[in-house]
Amino acid sequence: MCKVKMIYSGVCVMAKDMKLALLLDFYGGLLTKKQECALDGYYNQDLSLAEIADEMGISRQGVMSFLKQGEKHLRGFEQKLGLAERFTKISDGLKRMRDEAQTLDDDKKRERFTELIDGISAVI
Repeated sequence: MCKVKMIYSGVCVMAKDMKLALLLDFYGGLLTKKQECALDGYYNQDLSLAEIADEMGISRQGVMSFLKQGEKHLRGFEQKLGLAERFTKISDGLKRMRDEAQTLDDDKKRERFTELIDGISAVI
């Protein structure tokens, strides 16, 4: 379920929760193909429900059902495994380390430290 609701011309519209795009990257392969397709179209390709429905050959209500089911599963996977949260924390820590490395006076140490950070970043 999206976190923010906006009122536009008297219609309630749900804002996209972009954290779900990250969760889809981590756990999309664990969903059914239809759930993954609906979520990918909605979050990664920014397609409307009607566009996704047309592409999948189903109704907009069917797309909404796949979205809700998929979102529920993605949140459950993250709650149990926590991979996206760990990835975000590690990435943030590496960025802070890279910023701190730039303050080193010794060029060789700064270069070596940056290389180590880049090596870790390439793995995650």
